[in-house]
Amino acid sequence: MVSIDHVTHKILTYIPYVLVLIDMRYEGVKCGRDGSVDNHMEMGKKLLAAGQLADALSHFHAAVDGDPKNYLAYYRRATVFLAMGKSKSALPDLSRVIELKPDFTSARLQRGNLLLKQGRLDEAESDFKKVLKSNPSDKEEREAQSQLTKSDEIQRLVAEAHSSFSSQDYVTAAAQLDTVIELLSTCYRLECFIQIGEMGKAISDLKAASKLKNDNTQAFYKLSTIYYNLGDHEMSLNEVRECLKLDPDHKQCYSHYKQVKKLNKQIQSAEELIQEQRYEEAVNKYEAVMKTEPKVHHFTLLAKERICHALAQSQQASRAVSVCSEVLQSDPENVNVLKDRAEAYVQEEQYEEAIKDYETAAKHSENDRQIKEGLEKTQRLLKQSQKRDYYKILGVKRTAQKKEIIRAYRKLAQQWHPDNFQDPEEKKKAEKKFIDIAQAKEVLTDPEMRTKFDHGEDPMDPESQQGHHHHHFHGGFHGFQGFNPFGSGPFNFKFNFN
Repeated sequence: MVSIDHVTHKILTYIPYVLVLIDMRYEGVKCGRDGSVDNHMEMGKKLLAAGQLADALSHFHAAVDGDPKNYLAYYRRATVFLAMGKSKSALPDLSRVIELKPDFTSARLQRGNLLLKQGRLDEAESDFKKVLKSNPSDKEEREAQSQLTKSDEIQRLVAEAHSSFSSQDYVTAAAQLDTVIELLSTCYRLECFIQIGEMGKAISDLKAASKLKNDNTQAFYKLSTIYYNLGDHEMSLNEVRECLKLDPDHKQCYSHYKQVKKLNKQIQSAEELIQEQRYEEAVNKYEAVMKTEPKVHHFTLLAKERICHALAQSQQASRAVSVCSEVLQSDPENVNVLKDRAEAYVQEEQYEEAIKDYETAAKHSENDRQIKEGLEKTQRLLKQSQKRDYYKILGVKRTAQKKEIIRAYRKLAQQWHPDNFQDPEEKKKAEKKFIDIAQAKEVLTDPEMRTKFDHGEDPMDPESQQGHHHHHFHGGFHGFQGFNPFGSGPFNFKFNFN
């Protein structure tokens, strides 16, 4: 004989998880007493809307720690707990919200719905009745009254199902439990969440729905399409595979599976090409991604972000700046793109623009070592560019090879050799130019000295080389006596001095 309590428990486990995440709009409400709490609240909200629940939860944890009396922080954290299916963790937070702000009807409604979902019908009814007595808005009054009616109906159906089960009339009990599930259906809420862009809440509802039936292919299909539209191709592929495990012939799932699989393969292939430093091929592959899925904005942004990176890494600075800028118009806080555009600006010797990008990136990722090092290097290069630039002296790019540097040096040395000038003033100017050209050649053909220069340190500048052994051209042009600046080349000039 099955006990009454055991039967009741079994029945109540059929009641699905219900998430009623009510958006609040309180103008002038501060999320915390200091800026860090405000920042955590704002970041948490953004991550929640994007479905990144674990990251959102971390920010709301920090907000609660930063201001333990911030009722909104508890409320938002409860929202994330519910979205993650952690109703036991959400309930204390909602109770804390009500404790801190007893007239917060949204939280009381939320808690009432949670209690209803857990089968604690008497406690749920108490919350709904208190909402009705607290001068609620018309919308809140309608919801509380509706939930009270629903609670009464659930109690009646549970009692009837209990009786049918005890009488071993399982068919009737099952039908009555199906009606309970229908009363708590999340379908309409799901469509609302999708329409208003609350994808995190839609995903939460669908994950709960997918557990209610063993063959809920439609829930897995919808989950897959939502993840796909968010640009998460891997999660989309996982969910559509779950659908096909249940029904290999499911038309919608199979069609969607082929699309996601193709896109996923292209993205993985492009990333492998980037790892192998085959950047131009990676660019082509990501351009194919945009052709495969031109309608989903997230995939277009992803493709352009990675194209930006590949172009920056392959020293195609002008193209990189153009593509990176397109991404930043839509996603101005994208730290990776800001870093890549900064690097491209450095390659273009637009140091002030690079510094702006690094500083913006640092605001959104304070502990990123790459940003810090890039910013310091660019600041040195800017300072250096305002003094003497050996690449500009020889008229070569920073990516120039040694042969190209020597070729440029020889051409300029021949042009500016002092013996080519008779006028004393012109000869003096040529001597200075000739020394600069020779120093540029020495620095840029010596790997160690060139590396120092590329990091913002001038090996020929005594101020930046204090305490270091280095070579200088002391004594002006006369220091070149006996030195053939053209090495083993075909040029040979006689040095004459007046």
